[in-house]
Amino acid sequence: MSTDTADWPTARLCAFIAELDFEQIPPRVVHFAQGLMIDWLGSALAGKGAHQVEMIDGFARAMGPADGPSTIIPTRRRTSPYFAAMVNAAASHVVEQDDVHNGSVFHPAAVIFPAVLAVAEAEGKTGREVLTACIAGYEVGIRVGEFLGRSHYEIFHTTGTAGAVAAAAAVGRLIGLDAAGLNHAVGSAGTQAAGLWEFLRDAADSKQLHTARAAANGLFAAYLARDGFKGAARILEGQQGMAAGMSSDADPARLTDGLGSRWATEETSFKWHAACRHTHPAADALQSLMRREGLGPDDITGVVTHVHQGAIDVLGAVVIPQTVHQAKFSMGTVLGLIAVHGVADLDAF
Repeated sequence: MSTDTADWPTARLCAFIAELDFEQIPPRVVHFAQGLMIDWLGSALAGKGAHQVEMIDGFARAMGPADGPSTIIPTRRRTSPYFAAMVNAAASHVVEQDDVHNGSVFHPAAVIFPAVLAVAEAEGKTGREVLTACIAGYEVGIRVGEFLGRSHYEIFHTTGTAGAVAAAAAVGRLIGLDAAGLNHAVGSAGTQAAGLWEFLRDAADSKQLHTARAAANGLFAAYLARDGFKGAARILEGQQGMAAGMSSDADPARLTDGLGSRWATEETSFKWHAACRHTHPAADALQSLMRREGLGPDDITGVVTHVHQGAIDVLGAVVIPQTVHQAKFSMGTVLGLIAVHGVADLDAF
């Protein structure tokens, strides 16, 4: 392995982000990112009133300023960027209709947009600067998720782990960190990265905590780096870094895959059903079959689905859902809604 620090995958990734300019980004990618932002805003607004969001907002009220430059979207209350990012990220991940990148099994919008917009409000950034930073976050977060691999996803909620790094990269780009500063931000974000799937088994509220902490921790790491706080240089691929502790199939080459030519941002997809993406292929198939054959719910005695291992790892934890949110991770519930209502949208849930 090269001893030149500039050749390390984390350093190369940070250098790319530091040098990224709006004019370098293909117009189609910018346009797509605008669509991702609008889609995210809908998810954040739809989280209004959810008990998880209200409790995290209650914490923000108790611990944060009563006023500030940044907006908590569901309530329009203003506070500091840190607490606005935290609450908005929680709200973004409630109804399970935020975007997703398949290869990394990562929901970028829920952690990137809340952090970037909160800082942009506080620091008076332009739309171009916001979009550049958000695309930087997508490009980093997706590659980190791919790097950590499917073994990581079996135990860890990638949006909580890779999401912290993505938020740090996005905010770092927005506030003008150079490559070294971004590396410090990524290092500090990576050492805070967390999020475990165990919450699915008993309908715990952790999923919204994961996005809240990832966005806030990423923002925190970027601001620390701006002040000279040092983070681990190889927090991703180092001997005691994220991959060493969180993955058995990590591939460092994925961190720099196609930088500047492959725009992973535009590989991100929108969710048509308000449920875990692992249910969507089966939901689409049943919906299509029922429409094609003119079937009603009384015509169906059972449905057998053939799915990939990642779907089993996540959906298999939910046997009898106890809450609406847990039901979004139940294949039976999602297909039942398709059979009875024809859709598995917000109203159906």
